[in-house]
Amino acid sequence: MINKELENEEIEIKLLLEAINMKYGYDFRNYSSAHMRRRIHNRMLLSGIVSVSEMMHKIIYNKEFFNQILSDFSINVTEMFRDPSFYIEFRKHVIPILKTYPFIRIWHAGCSTGEEIYSMAILLKEEGLYDRAQIYATDFNKTVLKRAKEGIYDIDDIKEYTYNYQRAGGNASFSDYYVAQYESVIFNSSLKKKITFAEHNLVTDGVFGEMHVIICRNVLIYFNKELQSSVIKLFSDSLSNGCFLCLGSKENIKFTTSAENFQEFVANEKIYSKKYLL
Repeated sequence: MINKELENEEIEIKLLLEAINMKYGYDFRNYSSAHMRRRIHNRMLLSGIVSVSEMMHKIIYNKEFFNQILSDFSINVTEMFRDPSFYIEFRKHVIPILKTYPFIRIWHAGCSTGEEIYSMAILLKEEGLYDRAQIYATDFNKTVLKRAKEGIYDIDDIKEYTYNYQRAGGNASFSDYYVAQYESVIFNSSLKKKITFAEHNLVTDGVFGEMHVIICRNVLIYFNKELQSSVIKLFSDSLSNGCFLCLGSKENIKFTTSAENFQEFVANEKIYSKKYLL
């Protein structure tokens, strides 16, 4: 009986995601089924909804409720200098190569609320590369993009961010990069000068320029294998030859259809370089 109920709910969830795609143009059909089920159940609990079918009806006829769902489905787990060892290895191995380029294009795909964008901006400033860089920060969620552009964060998080910065090889005082105001900190406007914030959906949108670095860390883990392959192909098509793709610690390109386009550059930090392709 339990298995039958789970089977029926799985059908309902597929129909709900199909309805969202048809009604609003957001495609979550190839996100991890376990991830989507957790997010849907959480919203049902918060909203007092007893079934997925009831939730689908509300999504179709209530745009405000859909916007809540969109926020639920967005992946917003992030922090400044997250995984400090990644930034150490990026400084050590990628930065020397970027220093040979006259101009640098970096794409943060799935940038969420922006903490990791400002982390990279700080790193580039400290390495003397910021003025010849252009950083593109994208996400499909307008709300988190707005927060990223504001660069305002909770002051209670700054102690942890400062610790991460120091472990990531930061060579200045972290407090030089922000101003504290009441219960928040706002990052210096000079960090935003070379950042372009834009909506981009990894599931439905196309190639994003000819990048030298693409950073998409801890996003692919929420996608199924088919969608992971599609996104890695998008990244391959968006990267210049010999340039760099940076993924999260639990992600890899091994089983994707574009794996042969890359080689490991810093294996332990999931930094790949795109092979020279004709």
